Amino acid sequence: MQQIKKIGFVGIGLIGGSIAKAIRQYYPDCEMIAFDKNRETLALATQEAVIDVACTVIDDNFQNCDYIFLCAPVSYNTAYLKQLKNYMHKDCILTDVGSVKTSIHEEIIALDMEANFIGGHPMAGSEKSGFVNAKAMLIENAYYILTPSAKVPQEKVDAYNAFIASLKALPVVLGYEEHDYITGAISHLPHIIAATLVNYVKDHDDQNELMKHLAAGGFKDITRIASSSPTMWQHICLKNKDNIVKILDEYISLLEETKQSVVDSKEQEIFNFFDTSRNYRNSIPGGSSGPIKRMFAVYCDIVDEAGGIATIATILAANNINLKNIGIIHNREFEEGVLRIEFYDEASSKKAAELLQKYRYIVYER
Repeated sequence: MQQIKKIGFVGIGLIGGSIAKAIRQYYPDCEMIAFDKNRETLALATQEAVIDVACTVIDDNFQNCDYIFLCAPVSYNTAYLKQLKNYMHKDCILTDVGSVKTSIHEEIIALDMEANFIGGHPMAGSEKSGFVNAKAMLIENAYYILTPSAKVPQEKVDAYNAFIASLKALPVVLGYEEHDYITGAISHLPHIIAATLVNYVKDHDDQNELMKHLAAGGFKDITRIASSSPTMWQHICLKNKDNIVKILDEYISLLEETKQSVVDSKEQEIFNFFDTSRNYRNSIPGGSSGPIKRMFAVYCDIVDEAGGIATIATILAANNINLKNIGIIHNREFEEGVLRIEFYDEASSKKAAELLQKYRYIVYER
């Protein structure tokens, strides 16, 4: 394990706080300092012994850090980068946790900070926010994308990759432009689609709100992510604008093709459209089989240790609860819980949640 003496945080909310807690767990002797505009957050992080030094401004406390995590809202990044530049030394690595990478890489290039910067995107999160909801296992077994700058030495990339892996996350190295296109397709587009579908139903519902009251099952499952923070998604759309526009153009073109197949009653094309999507969807790790339908699942936090999943499966089996699927979620950007357990019916799902809570597991129901 690396000898890491000092780490700084700019922003210590849900993601920053979770990373800090993970570092405290695996590197208990590391000195950690944090700046945050919220004094209550700093007080709580200090009280819980997650950080050693609380800062209300970015000052000399940030000198001599091995790593500095930039975990502030993306709109503040430019100002913070300029301040942090004064405290960088040749061996310090600056990283961030944003879900859009091109904009910050461009700022890093403009400020001539490439030799010290490795972008980061932990694909974990929650609909809840703030340090009060941070937990060390949030990034455990979650994909953690690294986007190294062109001028950062390979040995620094290797060391940071090993550091992230030591926190039990799953590091994946990508170019920042490739990252933004991929997340544009698998994360940003689905959120836009979900929000659009919800708004369509809202705008076309009748005065009795029959659509709203009848909306359940598949509709609620595929639109759940529309409940995410509108401010965050506003920023993401603006920061990843070029990729999102390109992807939306291609998606709209596909919708037009599908519409025309329906207009022309092209039976084989319509069948192929659904058959292709079903086969690809079923090939995604952890995916459920068959067409989209209501899923009965709970999400559970477990510690990464031998026999953890087996223990839960044994508890459920001993109480005659049948499992449909069980597995670790590696992309948890908008899910709570490390483990996803799917059941055949709602009654089993509810019974399992109550049982696991009885055994003091932290459970999130969907």
